[in-house]
Amino acid sequence: MEYDIKDINQAEGGRRRIEWAEREMPVLRTILERFKKEKPLKGMRVSACLHVTTETANLMHVLAEGGADVVLTASNPLSTQDDVAASLVSHYEIPVYAIKGEDNVTYYKHIEAALDHKPHLTMDDGADLVSTLHKSRRELLETIVGGTEETTTGVIRLKAMAKDGALEFPVMAVNDAMTKHFFDNRYGTGQSTLDGIIRATNVLLAGKTFVVAGYGWCGRGLAQKARGMGANVVVTEIDPMVALEAVMDGFRVMPMAEAARIGDVFCTLTGDLNVIDKHHFEVMKDGAIVSNSGHFNVEINIPALEAMSSEKRQVRPFVDQYHLSDGRKINLLGEGRLINLASAEGHPASVMDMSFANQALSAEYMVQNADNLENRVYSVPEEIDREIARIKLDAMGVKLDVLTPQQEEYLNSWEEGT
Repeated sequence: MEYDIKDINQAEGGRRRIEWAEREMPVLRTILERFKKEKPLKGMRVSACLHVTTETANLMHVLAEGGADVVLTASNPLSTQDDVAASLVSHYEIPVYAIKGEDNVTYYKHIEAALDHKPHLTMDDGADLVSTLHKSRRELLETIVGGTEETTTGVIRLKAMAKDGALEFPVMAVNDAMTKHFFDNRYGTGQSTLDGIIRATNVLLAGKTFVVAGYGWCGRGLAQKARGMGANVVVTEIDPMVALEAVMDGFRVMPMAEAARIGDVFCTLTGDLNVIDKHHFEVMKDGAIVSNSGHFNVEINIPALEAMSSEKRQVRPFVDQYHLSDGRKINLLGEGRLINLASAEGHPASVMDMSFANQALSAEYMVQNADNLENRVYSVPEEIDREIARIKLDAMGVKLDVLTPQQEEYLNSWEEGT
């Protein structure tokens, strides 16, 4: 078996952490038991480009038990947990191409290795796998059944491809499932991003002005959690409806040009580029902390910050301090990459349970419905979403009311009024 990881000797520690995460993933465990019996992915080669974490390891296990021949590569150079990669290779016999801190050349070499698997199904977190397929590995497109996409950024890219007529196979937008973005994006990103910022800096957030760029589901979660830690939260937005919601939720809303002058801690969660730009750095406080929790590090104009700086030094792991010509210092966390995975462990397993259940069931759906799907981006079917929610509630011991026949008849009629 070919693979490229940091150190196979870390495997035992990785296995213990994978098993710890599995305890918090009852939905995926339920799917695993069915997949073992039914083998819905039998004969399918799957190339997955995802964050290599304990939760992802459990998803890979489910796919393999479902009959798939799986290969995993990292979707971000700083998001790999090396002990998990080692355990997947050693204990689960799943080829992994991922090393935490790998450079861009290695990152794309690993993507190419995953594509050498000649997949029938792709599983993406940011659409780098699909993008590379379409740009330079088009000979593989003929055998592709479909794919899944985990992130907001990836879905944006794929919808742009579909709009241009460039997308050559159907893709399921796992990110848009309610059991994904309502919970993973809001509660998972909210908690894990703060975890990453605090681990990297050890700063007290209470009393700080915390600037959240973007009030999508991820931004909502982070703003909520930062306020819970005692921070004074400012939101920047471009959408008037979303900005109005932020105001009604009790947050100050202003342009980044204004927020840059007062912020102590910044975090971007938009999916766009240069959200924090040169003119923002020019007015930031001495000691400002800048981070990103969107998929790519383009949200922060790092080349502009580099050009403005006379010196750069690492003052803590995952903290690069830039010295500006006027004496101010700006601290960039995790090279501008996903801070929740760069310096922390990503989302808690209990919330990834639902996201990865969507991945597994969407892969099954793609195989079962391959002949009827067009080359476009699909939403996760509502019945999958609701089934995941049902299993999750059942695992939590939460019971629901059931409509009586009389209540169902009333809801389905129009004759009866006040």
